[in-house]
Amino acid sequence: MSSDLQFTVEPNTQPASDDQRAQILANPGFGQYFSDHMAIATWTKDQGWHDARITAFGPLELSPATSVFHYAQTIFEGMKAYRHPDDSIHMFRPEANAARFAKSARRLALPELPESAFLDSIKALVELDQAWVPTGGETSLYLRPFMFGSDPFLGVRPSAQVTYCAIASPAGSYFSGGVKPVRIWLSEEYTRAAPGGTGAAKTGGNYAASLLAQAEATENGCDQVAFLDAIEKKWVEELGGMNLYFVLDDNSVVTPELSGTILEGVTRDSILKLVTDLGHSVAERKISVDEWRDGAASGRIREVFACGTAAVITPVASLKWKDGEVQVADGQGGPVTAAVRTALLDLQYGRTADPHNWMTKVC
Repeated sequence: MSSDLQFTVEPNTQPASDDQRAQILANPGFGQYFSDHMAIATWTKDQGWHDARITAFGPLELSPATSVFHYAQTIFEGMKAYRHPDDSIHMFRPEANAARFAKSARRLALPELPESAFLDSIKALVELDQAWVPTGGETSLYLRPFMFGSDPFLGVRPSAQVTYCAIASPAGSYFSGGVKPVRIWLSEEYTRAAPGGTGAAKTGGNYAASLLAQAEATENGCDQVAFLDAIEKKWVEELGGMNLYFVLDDNSVVTPELSGTILEGVTRDSILKLVTDLGHSVAERKISVDEWRDGAASGRIREVFACGTAAVITPVASLKWKDGEVQVADGQGGPVTAAVRTALLDLQYGRTADPHNWMTKVC
């Protein structure tokens, strides 16, 4: 594994025009449009990491026998670049994403991309496509680094060829009409991950496994699905793509402890520090679904919120299951959720001090 991998820059000879880009940035949505460039590199058993470059965004040519199509040997990250009031561009805790990417690679039997190379590729991509970073509101440039087995071989083994790629997509506010409390469906039939599995890795299969349960949530009028542990079907783990936090009536905050089956969210970890900064005690421990239901009904649980890179922090209005539903307080979110959300966004967008040195300036 090379530690001095350098990404050369091959500028796109046919970038979007200023008018085309401006039209997209006026209403980018999420994950619909992509910037002019992408990062790409190849790994093979013989050569290690090589052919690293920033090049024009475009299709990848792959054999139908490419191993990822058959055995799902793939990982990814989600992160953002933000434009600050002085027009500079910053990323939020990219070192944490680089470390998690390496950890996910180990679990999926993929080669580790050196963390320095991961960071260099993302910074180079953002700097080259800085005009794609939107301005105003909760807009950002969403970054999606990913890696997959690209060996055209049908044998069941770790891929002997691997492709790393990173793409960038301008993103509008996740909630175009303002933050909306969400209803959560409790999945009692399906589980997201099991001990010894890939729950702590950011891999595509975990999300594929959540889609049927998410469809069930939608059918029941809910926005997201909550999963319980695979063994006792008792302990709250996480949503399909977000971690959970609970605010109790003594103003303390709790979140399900990491168990090897929960993704170690960067936003989740940041909130552990932010709620302490705001004067709340915080604990990581097991939380049963009965504690959630009974606590919401009795008032012991005053607020519940979900967190993740895309939606940042989202208040939870209620928990629904096949035999009932319980609302959290007035169903509108609460002051702790709002304060934590404001603290995080103000930091990410450069409106407040950065005491934890989480922001990395790109350009």
